Amino acid sequence: MNLQGLIVRGLMKLPEGVLLKMAGGEPTEIDGNVMDPRVQFLAVQGAKQPSMAKMTPEEARAVSAAGMAMLNDAPRRGVSILNRTIPGPGGELPVRVYQPSDAGGKKLPGIVFFHMGGWVIGDLETCHPFCTVLAEECQAVVMSVDYRLAPEHRFPASIEDAIAAYEWAVSNGGEIGMETGKIAVAGDSAGGNMSAVICQEMKRKGGQQPAAQLLVYPSTDPSDETGSMQSCADCYPLTKEIMDYFVANVMTDEAQKRDPRIAPGLSDDLAGLAPAIVATAGFDPLRDQGEVYANKLKAAGVDTLYRCYTGLAHAFAAMGGAVPEARRASVELARDLKRHL
Repeated sequence: MNLQGLIVRGLMKLPEGVLLKMAGGEPTEIDGNVMDPRVQFLAVQGAKQPSMAKMTPEEARAVSAAGMAMLNDAPRRGVSILNRTIPGPGGELPVRVYQPSDAGGKKLPGIVFFHMGGWVIGDLETCHPFCTVLAEECQAVVMSVDYRLAPEHRFPASIEDAIAAYEWAVSNGGEIGMETGKIAVAGDSAGGNMSAVICQEMKRKGGQQPAAQLLVYPSTDPSDETGSMQSCADCYPLTKEIMDYFVANVMTDEAQKRDPRIAPGLSDDLAGLAPAIVATAGFDPLRDQGEVYANKLKAAGVDTLYRCYTGLAHAFAAMGGAVPEARRASVELARDLKRHL
């Protein structure tokens, strides 16, 4: 970790009252939610930096990776890690496999995981610590997928990779220690979107429905312009401007915003989908999308648990090293998923 990262980590250990004074003195409140003081401190610092929406994708990836390195928690030690590839629609697809070190060679439930990043940024490092939490808390084999990114590979490349990875796990997961009849999908933001889409696509195709779906602050409707997309439009670290930047890099025309392979929230055919855990953050433009989708799943008879972490912001699954409440939320969601595995 660089000097800046060490300074940030040190500052985040200060008492909440001190951090709040350094972040303006008054708590930030939107839609009745009060921001965690540590998140507020990070938001004030983040507002001093150039917007990712003004960067090239290459620059945005580098800036995002540096930021995540400063805030991410340490990976769990009781997890073994293997990098390998699997076949994908565009060639070999890199994946990272996480397995509890005490598995003893027995088959375990599987989780196919997709990282956040608006389909434009992120890689296997983005949610690396969270994947170790999932593996250890769920006592499961986690396969994190390094799917193709836009604009080099525009829609539907990422979801094609995601579906291929899930189907590979169902057919071949035994190679990496998975119990292939019990495989969940999970992801945050764009990864949550793809996890939701996989469940819908498996229903359409008659494939094996995942054992569960963990959707953490998912994007479910790229055409949404209402509610928290407006009230949280300038929140840290995801703004509406950045979300629009991602969508512009991913899609080739406006009609794609309503394609069910990227807008799962617009589907009304949700009956019979995998049990769902949907989590949102109070200070996130995508908050209302996640809640609306959770309510639609419930209305369709899907076993659904909805949690809103009202004091947290988008990307909290990668803030566990700096924000204790983010760490607690990540562990709680992993334990929620374990109940389905």
